[in-house]
Amino acid sequence: LKAVILIGGPQKGTRFRPLSFEVPKPLFPVAGVPMVQHHIEACAKVPGLKEILLMGFYQPNEALSRFLVAAQQEFKIPIRYLQEYAALGTGGGIYHFRDQILSGGAEAFFVLNADVCSEFPLQEMLEFRQQHGDMHSFVILGTTANRTQALNYGCIVAHADTQEVQHYVEKPSTFVSEIINCGIYLFTPAIFQHIGEVFQRNQEELALEESSNGWQRAEVIRLEQDVFTALAGSGKLYVYKTDGFWSQIKSAGSAIYASRLYLNQYSKSHPERLAQNKPGGPVIRGNVYIHPTASIDSTAVLGPNVSIGEGVTVGAGVRVRESIVLHGASLHDHTCVLNTIVGWDSTIGRWARVEGTPSDPNPNDPYAKIDSETLFRDGRLTPSITILGCSVTIPAEVVILNSIVLPHKELSRSYKNQIIL
Repeated sequence: LKAVILIGGPQKGTRFRPLSFEVPKPLFPVAGVPMVQHHIEACAKVPGLKEILLMGFYQPNEALSRFLVAAQQEFKIPIRYLQEYAALGTGGGIYHFRDQILSGGAEAFFVLNADVCSEFPLQEMLEFRQQHGDMHSFVILGTTANRTQALNYGCIVAHADTQEVQHYVEKPSTFVSEIINCGIYLFTPAIFQHIGEVFQRNQEELALEESSNGWQRAEVIRLEQDVFTALAGSGKLYVYKTDGFWSQIKSAGSAIYASRLYLNQYSKSHPERLAQNKPGGPVIRGNVYIHPTASIDSTAVLGPNVSIGEGVTVGAGVRVRESIVLHGASLHDHTCVLNTIVGWDSTIGRWARVEGTPSDPNPNDPYAKIDSETLFRDGRLTPSITILGCSVTIPAEVVILNSIVLPHKELSRSYKNQIIL
């Protein structure tokens, strides 16, 4: 048994700017640890899982290498990074590296997209496959969305008793089903035969077109549109529906929501990561993660849903709620930070207020998902969380509302609903 985590590459993640300028998106900290570490933790818990492969087209850089070495030591499992030569799509990458995935006689492997946050019921998916279908069938993790939001995802129509996928449509234009694809799969080596058929078909079509860069385009294969659509109704593909939490992390705003979901889970999975109220310590409300190296004044009030990175300083009387404060940032006395991501090494002056508008799903609808919000609507910036890039300086006594500030900016006044370039 192996696991493959698809981490994408630099030309994607544009909705995650300006944060993705500083670190590859999969290493962005959510609830105190890099986004992709949650995936690795879940995979490492599966009995008999022998190896984890990260796949993407980031240039191997120091941050990624350091992270992999640390993760291998912590989880005692081999973890390797396989770099694609170009963006090959969700199916093209695993097809390109199929020999690496199958080496050592892998009987089955998980594929997880790095930009989702989830409880990752991997063990349950294995058990589900043994009960339904044969050992050569494939399993998609599905969850329920509401009718309008389902159109933004891959929609699955499944047989009520067997859960066999009978129909699959990626982002349909009309309502198909409220069961959506979570981007987490369990495959056997037989999947490569199906991806191979798509590859052959692509090559034949390109031979007719005789385009100059055809060899590259034949390798770009999308699991969802190219493979699942064809497999649906063949008796090979099943859906395991989870009631656990799940969300996409496409934009920076969704990182705060994902952070809340993971912090909630910590009370069961990692109680040691949650800050407690202690004499002489800051006031903690709800779930809060504080890095051991952070220095926080005892009069500060933090939470709910706050994550404080390493080396952060928080002054007297500071209020932080629904926010992520990244390493090295400094919040001077009496600042108020709400629905905001404070970038690395940024400084917020005394009595300043930095606030955004949350983009959370409707709390009264159990099946609501986070909307893939657009930055602009009708030519205006839509109110969203406030993001300060790295090394941004906010002066004392100003108000920054619903704004995005690019890295290395020194502001001199208040701003509202602006992108400050």
